[in-house]
Amino acid sequence: MNSKPKVVITDYDFGDVDIERGILEAAGANVVALQAKQEADLFEEARDCAAIMNQYARVGAETIARMERCKVIARYGVGVDIVDVDAATDRGILVTNVRDYCTEEVADHAIALWMALARSLPAYDRATHAGVWRWQSGAPVRRLRGRTMGIVSFGKIGQAIARRARAFGTEIIAYDPFLPADVARELGVELVTKDALLARSDYILMQAPMTKETHHFLSDAEFAVMKPGAILVNTGRGPTVDNKALYRALTEGHLAAAGLDDPEEEPAKRATWDPADNPIFTLPNVLITPHAAYYSEESIRAAREGAATQVAKVLTGQTPDFPVNADALAVQS
Repeated sequence: MNSKPKVVITDYDFGDVDIERGILEAAGANVVALQAKQEADLFEEARDCAAIMNQYARVGAETIARMERCKVIARYGVGVDIVDVDAATDRGILVTNVRDYCTEEVADHAIALWMALARSLPAYDRATHAGVWRWQSGAPVRRLRGRTMGIVSFGKIGQAIARRARAFGTEIIAYDPFLPADVARELGVELVTKDALLARSDYILMQAPMTKETHHFLSDAEFAVMKPGAILVNTGRGPTVDNKALYRALTEGHLAAAGLDDPEEEPAKRATWDPADNPIFTLPNVLITPHAAYYSEESIRAAREGAATQVAKVLTGQTPDFPVNADALAVQS
C-alpha cells in the first residue's frame, strides 16, 4: 500500500499535470490525474484521497460522503459553485480556491467584448468578408462617451472593468449588495439598486458569481426593463443569465447585442455538448467565447501553481493562502 497521501486531480484541460505533480510530489504526495465527466467517475479514487483538486468536474455531496481521509478540496479558480462547501464543512474538510490570478485578463476580456459589440465589429467583419464595403453595414453605432455602463458585482474584477471603461468617457454605476457604500464613493462609482441599474444602463457588464440567489439573475422581467438597444456582456458565470429569455430579448429587437464568455449550459462541465442545443449560437448579434476570459499563459500557470500550493500547504501542516470555509470549520471545532 502506498503510504504517500494521494491527491486526486478530477479533470484538467492543460495538456498535462507536470506543474501540479512537481509541487505536490515535493510535498510528499502521490498524484492521480483523472478526466472525470460525471461525479460518479470520482467515487472510487475519492474514497482514500488526502486531497482533491477540480477544474470543471463537480465535487458534490455524494463524492464527499465517500471520503475517508480527505483534508482539502482545492478549486482551480475563484468560484466554488461546483464544490458542495456545506457538505465538505460537515465532514471537516477544508475548501480552498485561487484568487486574484486572472483579474486583469477577465477585465480585458469584458472590455474587448463590449468594444467589439459597441462598435459593431462582428457585423462589419461579416460584411467585408462578403464583399460589402459600406459603413452602414454596422449601423447603428453610438458614441461611447456620455453613455452609462452598469456593472453587476463590483469586486476586484468589476473595479478593474470600471477603470478601463472610464477611459472611454462612460458613466459607471454598479449593483453590489455586499459592497460598502463608502468603498464605492472612494472609487467614484454610484451604487444603485438592481432595478435602477437595469433601467439606466446602455451597457450592462455582468461579473456575478454563481449562487442560488444569482441563478437567472437576468431573465424575461429584467430584459423587459432594460433600455431598448442595450448591450449585455457576461464574463461571470453562465447560468446567471437565462439564455432562453436572452434569445427572446435579442430576436424581438429589445436588446442590440450580447457577449457571453460562457453560455448557460457551461459546455466544459458536460459529458456531451452540441451548440445546436442552444439557439443563442444561431444569432449574429451574439459573441460567445469558450470560458476564456480568465486565460493568458501567465494566469493559467498562476492558477495551477496556486491550487497545487494550497494542497501542499495543507498536507504539510501549513496554513493555506485562500481558505473558503475556514471560519465555519473553526466554529465546528
